[in-house]
Formats: sequence, structure tokens, C-alpha cells
Amino acid sequence: MSKSIAKNFMYNLLLQIVTLFMPLITVPYVSRILGKEGIGVYSYTLSIVQYFVIFGSLGVSMYGNRQIAYVRDDKEKMSKTFWSITFLKAITTVISLLVYILIFGFNKEYGNIYLIQAINILAATIDISWLYMGLEDFKKTVTRNLIVKILGVICIFIFVKSYNDLYKYISINALMIMLGNLVMWMYLPRTVLKVKVKFSDIVSHVIPTMQLFIPQIATQIYLVLDKTMLGTLANTGEVGLYEQSEKIVKLVLGFVTALGVVMLPRMSNTFASGDKEKMNGYLNKSLQGVSYVSIPMSVGLAAVSNEFVPWFFGKDFSAVSYLMIILTPILFFIAISNVLGVQYLLPTNRTKEFTVSVTMGAVINVILNFIFIPYYKAIGTCIATVIAEFVVTLVQYISLRENIQEKNLIKSIVKYVIAATVMFIVVRLIGNYMGAKIITTIVQGAVGIIIYIVILVLLKEKINLFAIKTISLKLRLTNIIKEK
Repeated sequence: MSKSIAKNFMYNLLLQIVTLFMPLITVPYVSRILGKEGIGVYSYTLSIVQYFVIFGSLGVSMYGNRQIAYVRDDKEKMSKTFWSITFLKAITTVISLLVYILIFGFNKEYGNIYLIQAINILAATIDISWLYMGLEDFKKTVTRNLIVKILGVICIFIFVKSYNDLYKYISINALMIMLGNLVMWMYLPRTVLKVKVKFSDIVSHVIPTMQLFIPQIATQIYLVLDKTMLGTLANTGEVGLYEQSEKIVKLVLGFVTALGVVMLPRMSNTFASGDKEKMNGYLNKSLQGVSYVSIPMSVGLAAVSNEFVPWFFGKDFSAVSYLMIILTPILFFIAISNVLGVQYLLPTNRTKEFTVSVTMGAVINVILNFIFIPYYKAIGTCIATVIAEFVVTLVQYISLRENIQEKNLIKSIVKYVIAATVMFIVVRLIGNYMGAKIITTIVQGAVGIIIYIVILVLLKEKINLFAIKTISLKLRLTNIIKEK
């Protein structure tokens, strides 16, 4: 792994760590103040507005990231690409905003909330984070996100005091996204040139963005539509339960997918230079890396859920415990599909295979939601999500099987499963003995990590030994610098 990849990975990992710890501060507070109904209303209305964000943004986030990576060595060409994509996105998001207001702005039940959520569409209009990702300048995006997240947490504690402050909670979340996107424009004069853009330049991006737009729609169906369907076929209370269980799983997932965000521009640039052997090397290293992290996280999250949920969410969300357990397999499935799809299929312009995989997952998810939600409510949504993610991963794996070193990967995964299984048994024994409290979760986490690493040392797993050596080296260097 090159220094720049490692550096960008660490920046993105830092963001994911902060992203994980911020909710550890706010979620227990918000869960008790707003309850499952308040959380459900917020999640349900947000799921609606996200469709318009998707339609307005087209496939710009992934497409723009990739295109900037292709031409970043030519500043004039890169600037022209940036401005033409930005103008295209501005046109489509404004149209999307107008349609959204006409349909939902006058809704009798949640009209005012829908109008507040419209800020998310405006925020998407000015989002240019894809430019800096394409340039592999993750420091700017991470710094921006950290500041905004901290500010958001402070505002929640100051202004959200009761269920009646639901409007304030929604406003804070939307405005923080808007502020974060606005800040990115401060760096623009030093990054791109002022160039003339013709209408034909803008139009030239329509078809390529549409090609990535189709798989993004499919992806969002089982990321967003499940909440919409749950709210419609069941109730907003069930959406609240599902939202909280998914939130914890997805937060942990951020650690695993941090590498994917970093690798997309690097893989795109490597593909543009025609180095296929290097790409396959990156692919196999990434698959081993995410397996090494995602398997213990899946097992560990399931192991601590019984003791974690009561003290973290409160009595109103006790059902989140078993919902989390059902959802944990998606940590592994999404981790693998993130490597196969985002890190390989998209950078190599194999959009068709990517589209087929996510479309199959989306269709299966919708069908299973219709079958399961009326009978099992939030549990049904969790089951449908897990099956959909498995299908996406399986289809992508079949598409790239010839590029994957299967024997090495399977051998490593077996070791990870053995270590994670031993970890699970010990963590559960600790939970049963200590009971549901914060110190239990801390002890379970610490002991679980130690056991997993020690077992893999005994099994002589290479990536584990590499991780230990790297951390040891970093600590030694830090100590040497301090002594000097």
C-alpha cells in the first residue's frame, strides 16, 4: 500500500472513528428525548427526501469522483470537467427540488417537516466533495466533516430538549450538511481554474451519469425504500426501531468501507494508466483487509447487543437488540461488495455488471419487504436487507472470480471465522456474568479484540502479523520523537 493511500485511508478512518463516537454521545440522549415515534418520523420523512436527492444528483458523486481521477494531471481539462458536471448537477437538483415541494410541501400530516427536509436537496446542489475525492485530497473533506459533526452535536444538546423540538432536530441535521458543503467552496479558487463551459460540455456528461444513476437508484432502493415501506406497511414506530438498529450497524460498517472511498480514485487512475496487474493486486489485498476487519465486527456486534442496547438506547428501544443481531451479516457482505463494486467494477467502467448486481438486490429487497413487513414488521425488513446484500455480493463475486485469488482468500476467512467464534463465546460469557451496563460493553470490546488478535497470531495469519508490526513501529517512532 503506497504512502498516499495509507495516508488517505487514515484520514478517512479518523472520520469514521469520529462518526462512530458522535452518535455514542447523541443517540442515547435523542432516543430518550424523541422516542421511537420521533426517530421514526425523522427517518421516514428523510427517506422520502433522499429519493429527490438521488434523482437530482444523478450519479454525480461516483461519476465525478472517477472522471476527476482520470484527468487530474491536466488542470485545465480537470477544471472543465468539474464545472460542466457542477452545472449539470445544479440544473437537475433545482428541478428535483421544485417537484419535491409541489408533491410534499403541502402534505397535511408532515408538511412542515417535509419543507425542512428540503434543505437536504439544496445541500446536495452545492456538494463538491467528489472533486477532492477524485484528487485524493481527503484531508479537506475529513476536516470539514469533523468540524461540522462536532458543531451538530453541540447544537443538538443546546436546542433539543423535548419531543416538541423534533423540528429543531431535523433542522440541525439538514443545516449541518448544508454548512459542510458550503465550506468546501472556500478551497475551490486554489483547486480549479475559471474556464468557459459550453452547453455541449454539460450535455456530454448526461449519458455517462445516467449509466451510473441507474445502479445508484437500485442501491438506494434497499438503503432507503425499506424505511419508506416499513412506515407505510407498518408504522413510524417500527421505522424508529429499524433506524436505530441499522444506524449502529452502519456506523461500524464505516470502519470497513473507509478503504473503498480512498481506493476508488486510485483504482480509476491506475486503470487509466493500463496497469491491470497492479489493480488485481490492490483488489486481493483489499478483500483480505476488509474480511480481516468485517468478520470480527459482525460477530462482535452480535455478541454485545444484549448488554449494549438497554443502557445505550433505553427501554423504548429494547427490540433493537435482536434487530441488530439479524442485521450484522451485512457488515461482511457490504464490505466485500464495496471492494468488488466500488473499488473495481466502477473504476474499470464495468458499470453493466455493477448495475445488474445492485438491481437484482433491489428487486429482491422490494419483493421480500412486501412479503415480510405485514407479518414481521421491522424484523422482516432486516431479513430482506440481509438477503439483498448477500445477492449483490454473490453476483459481483461471480463477475470478478477470475481476478480473485480464491484459495488465499478462503484460507484467511476460515482463520478469521475461527478466531471470531472463540471471541464470541468469551464475550457472551462476560455479558451473562456482568449484565447490561456501559462497563460491560467496554470490557467485552477490549477482551474481544485481544482474543481475536491472539488467536490469529497462533494461526500465523499474515495480515494480522503485518497489522501488529505496523502499529508497533508507529508506537516506537512516536516514543523516539517524544524522547528527542
